[in-house]
Amino acid sequence: MNHAIVSREEWLDARKALLAKERAMTHALDALRAERRQLPWVRIEKPYVFQGPEGDCTLGDMFCGRSQLAIYNFMLTPGSDQVCRGCSFISDHVDAARQHFEHADLAFAAVSRVPLRRIEEVKDRMGWTFPWVSSHGSDFNFDFGVSFTPEDLAAGRAIYNYGEVIRESQDMFGASIFVKDDSGAIFHTYSTHRRGAELLMGAFNWLDLVPKGRNESAGTMSWVRRHDEY
Repeated sequence: MNHAIVSREEWLDARKALLAKERAMTHALDALRAERRQLPWVRIEKPYVFQGPEGDCTLGDMFCGRSQLAIYNFMLTPGSDQVCRGCSFISDHVDAARQHFEHADLAFAAVSRVPLRRIEEVKDRMGWTFPWVSSHGSDFNFDFGVSFTPEDLAAGRAIYNYGEVIRESQDMFGASIFVKDDSGAIFHTYSTHRRGAELLMGAFNWLDLVPKGRNESAGTMSWVRRHDEY
């Protein structure tokens, strides 16, 4: 790491100049977040049913008495023994955070397309406690653009992240937000994929403060492992 070495006064001048840019970016992000909250909503009409530890549950059940629900689509493909490193990295942040956002009227659940027994195996291995249900046999993952049939992959119809054609992976990752009103109606308000998921990776925010940054000299997230493999 070769960096200029300067006096405290010179460093302070440089820091103040960067602070002005940081403040401008913060205000721009505030405006973007406000615009995100103003997106129109889509009413959920399909009666999705999931399998959880206590039996079948609906999308409405996963609100757990709250008016907002965040769902993370964790990449687990039926028939595969792979556990996505990136999804695991995101999931490591959830349990600590959700004790706070659950008190701010936001519930959380992860959803995967594999049978529940596979989810429970991964959850036990990794030590996570957040709700995680199976959408096996449901259209949920397909309807929200994170799972694709072999036929759609072969035909170039597997569209991810609002325009990207997926050629190989049957399952991708994403986060979606839902709202339930006083009548019990449920609405989809937002979804994000690809680098939008960086919003959920608190560790990156720490790494972005330091000289080596995310330390990805060997490729994006090249150093990331499942936390029981470090």
